[in-house]
Amino acid sequence: MSFLFNDFSGWKSYCEDNKVKLFEPVLEYEKDQKGRSETEVWEGLSRAYGVMKEAVDTGLKEEMTSRSGMINNGAKKVYQNKVTVLSREFQNLISRALAAKEVNSCMGRIVAAPTAGASGILPGCLYTLQEIHGLDDKKILEGLLIGAGIALVIEQKASLAGAVGGCQAETGSAAAMASGAIAYCLDGDIDQVFNAVAITIQCTLGLVCDPVAGLVEVPCVVRNASAAAIANSSAQIALSNVSAVIPVDECVEAMGEVGQSMESRYKETALGGLAATKTGQQISKKVLIQDIEILPDEEYPQE
Repeated sequence: MSFLFNDFSGWKSYCEDNKVKLFEPVLEYEKDQKGRSETEVWEGLSRAYGVMKEAVDTGLKEEMTSRSGMINNGAKKVYQNKVTVLSREFQNLISRALAAKEVNSCMGRIVAAPTAGASGILPGCLYTLQEIHGLDDKKILEGLLIGAGIALVIEQKASLAGAVGGCQAETGSAAAMASGAIAYCLDGDIDQVFNAVAITIQCTLGLVCDPVAGLVEVPCVVRNASAAAIANSSAQIALSNVSAVIPVDECVEAMGEVGQSMESRYKETALGGLAATKTGQQISKKVLIQDIEILPDEEYPQE
């Protein structure tokens, strides 16, 4: 949002100086950059949220087995499990984040917010938040704008791509977007919203991107669930006025520095981390063999 501000402190100052709500500058950005009317922006957000909820429901109802076989209806297993670790609400949160991401892994329709690899976090968080607190859609859509603004700042100062900054840039950024949205939707002030973002980044800093067999399945899907949990814990901490100590802009700068110094094998190359384990390599060979299409020999005319 460079035409208004470049960082979180600038976002806060803009809102305070112009006496506008936190989501309003992002709304203006959408109108200006996309050439859309305010009505069109809200309608677009509503469609996006509809797709998010649809992805959650699809993942919990339909067959979710990926071509590699690594994803096999995990969301439904969590959702239907009679053993509840904390509460039914927490179980719903985890299963919904898994569900939306599994839809992505099985080539279904999702919202890449901010990326396909992190597409289960916002749906899981916002779907569950709305259910628990009875929030209307308008409040959730405002929260989505808050999340978009958070992503725009992170994109300028660090990265949203696993190939550039590791998984901290994907699931970490999505969790930061979700935690800020949660804090906002529960009437947190600007400091609390941005503090939630800072805490989330601190909790996900340094997370590597190491997809087994180069597929966005393992460990990507389960990381969506853990990131959803981190988003909620960070929002809870921030809404309780517990300081992150390190300001949010400095947290984003640290995220960018860590991403730059991270070795390439930990940035979506499938050369390090879990992808490089013995089992990871075995799966990779198996998947590659399955995906090779054997074509019949072609007969060429003799010269």
